[in-house]
Order: sequence, then structure tokens, then C-alpha cells
Amino acid sequence: MKGTYIGELEELVLLTVGILHPDAYGVAVMDELKNQAGRSLNISAVHSVLTRLEEKGYLKSKMSEPTEERGGRRKRIFLLTAAGKRALEEAQELRVQMYSQIPKVALQSIVIGC
Repeated sequence: MKGTYIGELEELVLLTVGILHPDAYGVAVMDELKNQAGRSLNISAVHSVLTRLEEKGYLKSKMSEPTEERGGRRKRIFLLTAAGKRALEEAQELRVQMYSQIPKVALQSIVIGC
């Protein structure tokens, strides 16, 4: 497995694959990222991230059955692995832990001129 660090876009893609389970394929992930996160990505960028996450062991893929809507073509469906679930949990824990350390006054203050 490659490195265990995940960036923001990788985290969003992992979350989206989880949300779309069991129908997470490239175009669906791209559309859901636009709807949920306001992120407009082209399909090649989405496939690049999906492939990278699969290489890291956070996703696995399988081919679907042919569908009439795609003229009999099959889709590559992505699913979270145990490592992918763990990576999401660790990212969430880190964000919550760090956020909880910010003094309330820092969140209430407005800094002008920065």
C-alpha cells in the first residue's frame, strides 16, 4: 500500500464513495461532489483520484453488469475498504481534536487587517 496520508480531495472522494454505496462510479462521484461540496471536477480528475485511492488500498473496484442506459456498457463501481474507512475515521478524529483545541475567544474574535 502507498502512503497513508490523504488530502482534502481524496477525503471528499472517499466520503462520496461511501455516500453513493453501492453505486459509486466515476460520473456519479463527479456529480455528487458538485452537489454536496460545490466542487466542479472533470471526469479525468475524478478517475485519477479514484485510481490513486485504489492503489493506496482505500478503495476496491469491480465491474457492474451491463446497463441499457449505457448501451450495454459496464461501469467500474468503487467500494470503500476497511483501510478506507479507517482513513476517514482518522481524518475526522484529527479535525475534531484540533478544532476542539481552538480557544473559544479565537473563534469569536474578528481580526481586521490580516
